Amino acid sequence: MTAPSSKKVKIFTAGTLVYTTGGVISLFFWLLWGDFAWSMKERAVTSVATLMVKSFGISDFFFSLLILSFPSFTNIFLMPIISYRSDRHRGRYGRRIPFLLLTTPFVVAGLVGLGLTPWLGRIVHEAIGVEGCSQQMVTLGIFILFWMVLDFGTTLTNAIFTALANDVVPIALIGRFMALFRVIGLGAAVFFNYFVLGYAESHAAQIFIALGLLYGVGLFSMCAMVREGTYPPPPSSRNNTGIGGAVKTYFHECYSNPYYLLMFSYLTLGKLALYSFGPYAILYARQWHVPIEQYGKATAIMLAVSLALTYFLGAIADRIHPLPATLITMFLYGVTLMAGYFLVTGPRSFLTVFVIQGIIAGAYATVGISLPMRVMPRKAFAQFNSAAEMVSCISVVLYVPLIGKFLDWIHNQYHYTLLVGAGMALAAVFCGIFFYRRFQALGGVKHYEAPLPMSLREP
Repeated sequence: MTAPSSKKVKIFTAGTLVYTTGGVISLFFWLLWGDFAWSMKERAVTSVATLMVKSFGISDFFFSLLILSFPSFTNIFLMPIISYRSDRHRGRYGRRIPFLLLTTPFVVAGLVGLGLTPWLGRIVHEAIGVEGCSQQMVTLGIFILFWMVLDFGTTLTNAIFTALANDVVPIALIGRFMALFRVIGLGAAVFFNYFVLGYAESHAAQIFIALGLLYGVGLFSMCAMVREGTYPPPPSSRNNTGIGGAVKTYFHECYSNPYYLLMFSYLTLGKLALYSFGPYAILYARQWHVPIEQYGKATAIMLAVSLALTYFLGAIADRIHPLPATLITMFLYGVTLMAGYFLVTGPRSFLTVFVIQGIIAGAYATVGISLPMRVMPRKAFAQFNSAAEMVSCISVVLYVPLIGKFLDWIHNQYHYTLLVGAGMALAAVFCGIFFYRRFQALGGVKHYEAPLPMSLREP
């Protein structure tokens, strides 16, 4: 009689969580489904909101404050709080999922409200009959209200979503997962820009409402199907209680080490480089009389190329580490913007430079998506990631309105955003070289260990 053959089952772990191959596939499916809903909202909202709010006749300065600067302003205050509390929360459903469940309704309400804004503006204006205040101004006020609701939910969700993946995905698979994460985001962007953006001016209401429904279904179903493990006791709860103690602990742990200040500066300068040209590209396209549908298709082509390069770039980042990979791509981005400043002379040259810079910006995002996970302490990742975001958000709040005011002053000559972006990209590279030297001193690619403050070390 032949004994039954025993087949070894491959096991993956993430903290106290244990997965078989089938379990990993299920985990990836639900996380990526939630990521698709999240990415559709992230990729679509700014473009549609930009076209809607500019139709109200606002200046570039006010546009910069409302659409670009205000979300970063709220990040300064909300992201550190939610990240700190999430890292230290211990509940029946984990430390991330409860916060996602609480914040999702705000995002849904904000998206649906933006979709209903034109109709509500007309109804409210007719109902109250405000003297000296046009329907356009009433509609803008309603837009701002729902934009604030959406931003509140988005800020809190963005602080937690990546941290959830960091907690539940096995470390041996985190690189591949983040590559898929990037693929889903780019795929959502390709779909939206190629098939939907052309309708953004005529069907903004339907787009916003559809995004709200998709987001609600996607996030709630993901939270229902993904399970968190158990966590060790929070590191600082024994020594610091109350708001004052938590704030003191947060700032001491995150900002007392010059190494992390250098890291945060590098990440911030790279973000400012992308903020210099990207948000104004759609307005620059309209200045060249590029049809919105053609702009959307060019964006889709750009993102499709980025999507095709994702695995290759992810493999490069794994091989040489995300830090040098981001330095190389940011340098290429700066050179491309500098060349674009001199070469864009019409619609065709604009679209050419726009697509090339977008591919390089996408490459930077792809190789850099796992950089925080590779250089920040895993034990308090959400906290340190939020500290980096706080620095970048404060910078964006100060930087973006200056760009808007500058554009108003020079009468909307958007080609100068290429020059400004090039300068900021090269500044990021300069800072990154110093950061890379400190990274090498801490062990480099093979032996790096993120420095921990005393309060986070094992007793």
